[in-house]
Amino acid sequence: MLGFDVRTAKITWTAFLVALLLFVTYSIRTTLLVVVFSIFFAYLFSPLVQLVERYMPRRVPRAAIIALVFILVSATVSLAGVLFGTRIVDEATRLTGQLPQLLDTANISQRIPLPWFLEPQRARLLAFISEQVQTGTGQALPFVQRLGLGVMHAATNLIYLVLVPILSFLLIKEAPVLRTEVLSWLGKANSTLWTTIAEDLNILLVSFVRALLLLSIATFVSYGLIFSALDVPYALLLGGIAALLEIIPFVGPLAAAGIILAVSAFSGYEHLLWLIAILAAYRIFQDYVLSPYLMSEGLQVSPLLVIIGLLAGDELGGVAGIFLSVPLLAALKIIFVRLRTTGRIIGS
Repeated sequence: MLGFDVRTAKITWTAFLVALLLFVTYSIRTTLLVVVFSIFFAYLFSPLVQLVERYMPRRVPRAAIIALVFILVSATVSLAGVLFGTRIVDEATRLTGQLPQLLDTANISQRIPLPWFLEPQRARLLAFISEQVQTGTGQALPFVQRLGLGVMHAATNLIYLVLVPILSFLLIKEAPVLRTEVLSWLGKANSTLWTTIAEDLNILLVSFVRALLLLSIATFVSYGLIFSALDVPYALLLGGIAALLEIIPFVGPLAAAGIILAVSAFSGYEHLLWLIAILAAYRIFQDYVLSPYLMSEGLQVSPLLVIIGLLAGDELGGVAGIFLSVPLLAALKIIFVRLRTTGRIIGS
């Protein structure tokens, strides 16, 4: 009568709520990111907690079992740091001290080895490399400044390094209660559907986190042993860098290979072709044998969607966005497939 349309009001109200939700999500994005990484961290420990629970008497509180697992894992990580950390730090210190000499364009032509079939093009190739090094050196100061600001920003947020394990501990402890409460909020009518989706997402996260951990360990052990046997300069340091970058899908391994080849070439390593062949063979084994085996239970996303997700993740959230893009795509696929099979999506 007064021109008030109920349907239009509902649409407007819904749009307002969605916009408000997006605004709040963006405003607390750092907190949400901490929670997300706490969930991933919790999935690293939850299989060990379940394993210890099987052999512990039932009278032992679950909180005590979780604390025991955290202590054992911390002790293991500390032991690994003692065994390998000292050498990695020494290699990093030596590499940092030798960088000015390694990047000295006057000595590049004598230091970088080339295969016999490229020797006729040595002057041209090394002139190109020298030009790129000079250009990169000119851009190094702004990069170092940005890196320093990033380190300072991270140092002011070291509280998150403490919060993540604490939140992970609480998430593991309260997981059964949280799961029951969330499913009850969704209603009894949808309990079967959302229980199935929750189980699928649980399998997804378990397989994803387990795969990342095992792939990183496999990369560090393989590269460390092979590089040490072949006398590659800074073998453990390069293996550690590759292991850390392994957690970033697609982009990380490529960046690791580039760093390994660049450091080896500028250090005068003479068997670059063998090194390239080893890196290529390991990537083929990792990408087509080990990774599909470890991720077969949960991550089944086409390579095209993975690449698109990585690009979108980089635009939206940088390194964190790249890291989260693959599990997020897999989770959305699980939800979509389950909703479609139950007829909740129009046109299914």
